[in-house]
Amino acid sequence: MDLPFAENYKIKMVEPIYRSTREEREKWIHQAHYNLFNLKSNQVFIDLLTDSGTGAMSDRQWGALMTGDESYAGSSSYFHLKEKVKSIFGFDYFLPVHQGRAAENVLFSVLVKEGQLVPGNSHFDTTKGHIEFRKAKAIDCTIDEAFDTNGMHPFKGNISIDKLTQVLEQHPREQIPMIIVTLTCNSSGGQPVSMKNLREIREVADHYQIPVIFDSARFAENAWFIQNREAGYQNKSICEIVTEMYQYADGMTMSSKKDGIVNIGGILAMRREDWYQQATVYNIMFEGFITYGGMAGRDMNALAIGLEEVTDGAYLENRIRQVHYLGNQLIELGIPVQKPLGGHAVFVDAKRFLQQVPKEEYIAQTLAIELYLEAGVRGVEVGTLLADRDPLTKANRYPQLEFLRLAIPRRTYTNNHMDVVAAGLKNIFDRRDQITRGFRIVEEAPIMRHFTVKLKRK
Repeated sequence: MDLPFAENYKIKMVEPIYRSTREEREKWIHQAHYNLFNLKSNQVFIDLLTDSGTGAMSDRQWGALMTGDESYAGSSSYFHLKEKVKSIFGFDYFLPVHQGRAAENVLFSVLVKEGQLVPGNSHFDTTKGHIEFRKAKAIDCTIDEAFDTNGMHPFKGNISIDKLTQVLEQHPREQIPMIIVTLTCNSSGGQPVSMKNLREIREVADHYQIPVIFDSARFAENAWFIQNREAGYQNKSICEIVTEMYQYADGMTMSSKKDGIVNIGGILAMRREDWYQQATVYNIMFEGFITYGGMAGRDMNALAIGLEEVTDGAYLENRIRQVHYLGNQLIELGIPVQKPLGGHAVFVDAKRFLQQVPKEEYIAQTLAIELYLEAGVRGVEVGTLLADRDPLTKANRYPQLEFLRLAIPRRTYTNNHMDVVAAGLKNIFDRRDQITRGFRIVEEAPIMRHFTVKLKRK
């Protein structure tokens, strides 16, 4: 018989987690104002809130922590990481930052002005927040196929070239500071962008003389999908694919807490020296000196190793197989999810799951709370709460997709934990017709409200 697939690592250390009772969870979520972000970590059994900074580092990374150079200026850890950024992504100019939204803050302080438009593929929440904070507007140019959760388009993260061209045709060059491509596209379900699409975006950008920036939080997972789904790349290594991907970019932001497999850190890199010189001013103001930028030397060392490990094909195969292990269980149980399955998370289609809950009562958030109460599993809403209000009308924005995102930390949980998640969702699915009411907002922040919002049951 064929040998079964098994993890390509063994466990050296364990951390106990507490299995609470439903009565405890009822009390805790009420005290948290029905916001899963407000729960204490020891009130959660399986934490799938995010894959950001929650992965398990390797023995090599832990060893690298011990040799970090904590010099304020000119740290050897900085130069080690700078070399890795150059060899993997090809950028000469690099600034470390404490996480991805910090890279956005620094770069957008240089490039984005009031009244401008930033087209891209389903901008992530912090990306859109930084754009709108500067009184600019994010324009979603994702292909239409991304919004059909049953469709099997292999690259639902793609930007529609027709939509992008229409935006660029209708507005003067100075109104478009950049095109942003998120790899993989989180908000559309962890969906990859094809190499063909990256090439086409570059051609359009060159024609209109617009820079292209990659949000690179999950760049290696995107490369894995290119290798496995796009003709002509099956025999190329992940590193070779990444090299080609970044030939089509002028710069990158990166939350290293995802595909850097570290607990903190970020990268801002670019080709243009004038951008770099301007960005150093904001980096020093917001983050720290240009050779540490909010990161300890030990964390830069760990990140340099993480960038090596994440571009290993065997690692990526194991990581994405676990995501698909959970996703395929849900599909077999009849639970609606975004198909085909993406890279870092399983996205449950809350609109199709809870058809009795009105959209005004936050469908995906309702499902997320039900899963916590049922199984002690913390996911996150990617829907109306996250979409926020229109900055001009202040009305709720109702996105086409309402997801419960189950983001799986890297090298952290076993497939037994995934079985618990699947069973919890199946139990809710069996009684879904009994769930007819959701929640209302009692307090919210003016921007990126989903992090701190307070809710009450309807």
